[in-house]
Amino acid sequence: MALDKPYQDIPGTIIFDAEQSRRGYWLNQFCMSLMKAENRERFKADERAYLDEWAMTEEQKQAVLARDLNWCMRTGGNIYFLAKIGATDGKSFQYMAATMTGMTQEEYMQMMLSGGRSAEGNRVIGEDGDAQAHRQPQGQSHQKKDA
Repeated sequence: MALDKPYQDIPGTIIFDAEQSRRGYWLNQFCMSLMKAENRERFKADERAYLDEWAMTEEQKQAVLARDLNWCMRTGGNIYFLAKIGATDGKSFQYMAATMTGMTQEEYMQMMLSGGRSAEGNRVIGEDGDAQAHRQPQGQSHQKKDA
């Protein structure tokens, strides 16, 4: 990390800055390729073969194959580009956001209609709020990598 980034201490938040942009360039280019019907068809026919055409890291490819959007974001993915994967799978953005929180789509919708998550306990990493990584299914599976 080239600069001091105080925003790294916000739980459940990955800021898409210049460093993340460089890290995720090929992942995001892959996602943008899914805007073309012929590329979506090729991807759905053989996901691994299509991913291997891109200069992505193996970790990025595994994150895509797992459809773990939080993992994709940690490896440089931008949620607006990653939405193309969900669209290719026939999933709504709301469904995708729900998977990122460990909730069902219905639970996520109700939470958002009720005003979203409370900031209480979620202001800095290490508090005990529900947005903390240790309370998220994706956070649990990759805690050691992020530590």
